[in-house]
Amino acid sequence: MDLAFTPEEQAFREEVRAWVRAHLPQDISRKVRNALRLTRADYQDWARILGKKGWLCFGWPREFGGPGWTVVQKHLFEEECALAGTPRIIPFGPVMVAPVLMAFGSAAQQRRFLPGIASGEVWWSQGYSEPGSGSDLASIKTRAERVGDKYIVNGQKTWTTLGQYGDWMFNLVRTSTEGKPQAGISFLLLDMKSPGVTVRPIKLLDGECEVNEVFFDKVEVPAENLVGEENKGWTYAKHLLAHERTNIADVNRSKRELERLKRIAKAEGVWDDARLRDQIALLEVDVVALEMLVLRVLSAEKSGKNPLDIAGLLKIRGSEIQQRLAELMMLAAGPFSLPFIEEAMEAGWQGDFPGGVAANAALAPSYFNLRKTTIYGGSNEVQRNIVAQTLLG
Repeated sequence: MDLAFTPEEQAFREEVRAWVRAHLPQDISRKVRNALRLTRADYQDWARILGKKGWLCFGWPREFGGPGWTVVQKHLFEEECALAGTPRIIPFGPVMVAPVLMAFGSAAQQRRFLPGIASGEVWWSQGYSEPGSGSDLASIKTRAERVGDKYIVNGQKTWTTLGQYGDWMFNLVRTSTEGKPQAGISFLLLDMKSPGVTVRPIKLLDGECEVNEVFFDKVEVPAENLVGEENKGWTYAKHLLAHERTNIADVNRSKRELERLKRIAKAEGVWDDARLRDQIALLEVDVVALEMLVLRVLSAEKSGKNPLDIAGLLKIRGSEIQQRLAELMMLAAGPFSLPFIEEAMEAGWQGDFPGGVAANAALAPSYFNLRKTTIYGGSNEVQRNIVAQTLLG
C-alpha cells in the first residue's frame, strides 16, 4: 500500500488549486466558509463554471466527455475544491444518474441526457425514498403502468433533496408485484415539469426547505425514458447507491470544517480549554483515520486490486464525524450559537455584540440539520448490518 502522491500527482494538485482559486466567485466562497444560505443560482453558477472547464463531470471517462482522471486525481480535485470553499457539486446528475446511464442506458439516452449534466444546465433530482420506504427501499409503492408507448406514474416520493429546483428526476417505480419486491422495480427518467407532478417543500428544524415531497398523479412518461430493462431497476439502483454512500462520507469537506472549528474556538477564546482541545484532537484523529481509509481504497484501485466493498463503512464514519463537528462548533461558540434568526442568516449578519459574527449565525441550524446524516442514504444501523454481512459473512 503506497499512500504517497507522485510528483505528477502533486503537480496536478497545484494546477487544480490555482484554477479553482482563480475562478471561484468570492461571494460564494464566503457563504460556504461561513455555512450561510446558498441559492439555486449559487450552486448552478459554480456548476456552469466547472462545466465550461469540463470538470463538472470530473469522474467520467473520456469516452463520455469526461477528463478521464485517475482515482487519485479525482480525490485531489475534490480535496482542493473543498479546501477552497466551493459549493458541493450537487451529485444527483454527474455523480449518480450519469454512471447509471453510462453503464445501462441506451446510446440515445446517453446522447440526450449526458451533455446537459456535464454542462451544469440541467438539475437532476433523486426519486427513491417514499413514506414507509426509506432504508427498506425495496418496499416502494409508486406505480408505473405501461400503456402503449408510455408509462402512467402514480404515487409519492419524499425527502427529495432540493427537489424544488429539479428539472428531471431519476425515479424508482414499481412495474410488477410478482416475486420478490426487488424483482418488480424499474428505473425511469421523469421530466419534473410534466403535468401531474407536484412538489411540496418540507421545512426542517433549521428553517430551510432542503427536502421535499413529490406527488405523481397520472404522470405520463415516454417508454423511451426507461433505463435498461423493465423490472431490473434494483440492479441499477444498487450501482447508484455505491456512488451515493461514498459521496456522503465527504472526508475532504470534514477537513475544511475541522479548520473552521479551530478558528471558532480561537475567536471565542476557548482554544485554551483543555477539555475542548481534547475533543478536537480526538475528532482530528478520526478525520485522519477516515482519510487513510479513503486513501487505502484509492491505492488498491490504483494498483488494479479490488478494494473491499466498504461504501457503507465510509458512510457510517463520515456521517458521524459531520455530526461531531457541528456539536463541537456549538460548544465552542457557547450562547452565541443559539440565535436562530432566519433573516439574519439571509443577510449574513448576526448582531453587533461580542461573538455575534456571521460565522456563528448558522451554527444552530447546521447542528439541527446534520442530525439527518446518520439516517439518509441508508440509516447507519442498517449500514452496520450490511458491513458485518459483507466482511464477516
